[in-house]
Amino acid sequence: MSNSVDRREFLKKALIAGTAVPAFTGALPLMPLEAASKSKSPNEKLNLASIGVAARAYANISGTKTENFVALCDIDSKRLEIASKEFPKADKYDDYRKVLDRNDLDGVLVSTPDHMHAPAAAAALRKGLPVYCEKPLTHSVYEARVLTDLAAKAGVATQMGNQIHATDNYRKVVEMVQSGVIGPVRRVHVWVGGGVRIEGERSKENNPPSYVNYDQWIGPAPFRPYNESHFHFNWRYWWDFGNGQLGDFGCHYMDLPFWALKLKYPKTVVAVGEKGHGGVNECPSLMKVDYEYEAREDLPPVHMTWYHGGWKPKGAEVYEKNSAVLFEGDDGRLLADYGTNKVFMEAGKEAKPVEPYLTRPKSHHIEWLDAIRNGTPTGSNFNYAGPLTETVLLGNVSYRVGQKKLEWDADNLKVTNVPEAAQYIKREYREGWTL
Repeated sequence: MSNSVDRREFLKKALIAGTAVPAFTGALPLMPLEAASKSKSPNEKLNLASIGVAARAYANISGTKTENFVALCDIDSKRLEIASKEFPKADKYDDYRKVLDRNDLDGVLVSTPDHMHAPAAAAALRKGLPVYCEKPLTHSVYEARVLTDLAAKAGVATQMGNQIHATDNYRKVVEMVQSGVIGPVRRVHVWVGGGVRIEGERSKENNPPSYVNYDQWIGPAPFRPYNESHFHFNWRYWWDFGNGQLGDFGCHYMDLPFWALKLKYPKTVVAVGEKGHGGVNECPSLMKVDYEYEAREDLPPVHMTWYHGGWKPKGAEVYEKNSAVLFEGDDGRLLADYGTNKVFMEAGKEAKPVEPYLTRPKSHHIEWLDAIRNGTPTGSNFNYAGPLTETVLLGNVSYRVGQKKLEWDADNLKVTNVPEAAQYIKREYREGWTL
């Protein structure tokens, strides 16, 4: 046990020396740094714990299954039993806090519903543990800033699970935009098909299945009697536990302009939307969010608009894309999605080839594992993922305060013109829970 603790401390010090940066600065560079530590043999497996074991959590486990899973945690004992068959030597838990009492961990995967991301990830970071956390990084804007700060102080390897960030196509698009292929970009449109998938209901009495630790599942959220319409995947469409379609896909699709244009905190945010479905869950099926960014270094101001549920920018039909990102530059336009990109140049302009300069990791998960071992940076570390998550979630804040335009004071984590927005920037935790 002491050897594991010593090894983790050594890795932590190496990361602090080689890659950590102060909180709230720009994202870490993607170019690899000289390995700061060889304290663990490349052939020696890392001891990992997974908080959450099914669905998206299982995908993250699969991406890191080359390592040694010593702990599996889930509030659903049926799911836990299924996962443990693949990892029979791993200890089983239904409370993540007991997992983090261990002293033999080299890293933790957090793949819970949104409302549990921050408590679990924050506790792991305070123990000096590397963390991989699903997107969006947190349920609230305040929680995103807390994790950004904690990760910078801990100096450990972090990665948010917007897996497309590590793919070749996204990196090609970033290289093209940053190399000026379409000229300075002042306008971006991001649209995603699909909306709320359920018409939710509330229960009056609390009757969770016997195999579910429901109190632990609720965690810091407001207590709601158990109902299938907000449980497992369905939680995504309730403000208590999730962040709707914007929270589901914003950190995937907005990641591309956020990265390519070196964005961080927006100056203003305004959302409009329509519920568009029955049931009592309030997340909108149709939504449009406008983000305004000030000039950055030698880059011009940017107006970025998000659309979902079928809403798209005017004229988008010609691109024949259900979901896409459109960069509008002075010299042309660049259309991209997860796996493709296409350039449309203005008359008389020519798209020049770009020499690749960003690294190409084997996978988003392996990039995090390499960072734990070698001190190399990750592309979606919390210093980058925190501000991206804040941007995404501010759209929901605007919608929830009556679709009002927000003036955002990022330095003070405050909406300056709509006082009622404070309750959505930082919500009250259920009694007994703290961040």
